[in-house]
Amino acid sequence: MTRLLFPTNQPKQAQMEAYMRNQFTFCGLPATERRQLATPLLKDSKSWSKDVLMEEIHYYFGLPEREYQYVAIDLANKNLGRLSIENIHQLSQLVMEKSWWDSVDSLAGLFSSWLKQNMNNVEEVYNWFYQHDNMWMRRVSIILQLKFNDQTNTDYLQQAILNDRTTDEFFIQKAIGWSLRQYSKTNPEWVRLFISDYSLSKLAVREGSKYL
Repeated sequence: MTRLLFPTNQPKQAQMEAYMRNQFTFCGLPATERRQLATPLLKDSKSWSKDVLMEEIHYYFGLPEREYQYVAIDLANKNLGRLSIENIHQLSQLVMEKSWWDSVDSLAGLFSSWLKQNMNNVEEVYNWFYQHDNMWMRRVSIILQLKFNDQTNTDYLQQAILNDRTTDEFFIQKAIGWSLRQYSKTNPEWVRLFISDYSLSKLAVREGSKYL
């Protein structure tokens, strides 16, 4: 197996690092170029054993340059259909590593897509994140059902939002607004009543009301 080694584009590198508040090192690869270079790896990953797959996901996520975390998540998405609940639980721990909105939201999207194929596991997976001490884990509990549409469990959505309703953290309040906005496409009346019934932050209300 040949592992990826991305080239460095210094002008883009500085721009991308600045965009992410200089929290991470970047190679400086635009997304289209990164995906193109990673295509052979992603294709080959379909033939790996699950043990090798999980090892490689953790290997790429552990590299310092931010692009490799994206590759790790792409590897998981490429093999979504053969991931077990145990594999998903392992990957849930990555939410707390190198945490920022880009990786956290991509991982949340991964879990959501997996759950769409495994709806009997929603309660178990949701409870990994709900009321967690880590703010990023709780963000996942709030946005976990973004792709569920009419399959959304409103009890879980309400629980997750109310648990952090008064949390003074931009990324939590943004997630609350995002989850409400998304669900309003399916059930605007539920969202309208929820916003009316509970005192939410101005940010959450503004974001959640966009389609009402």
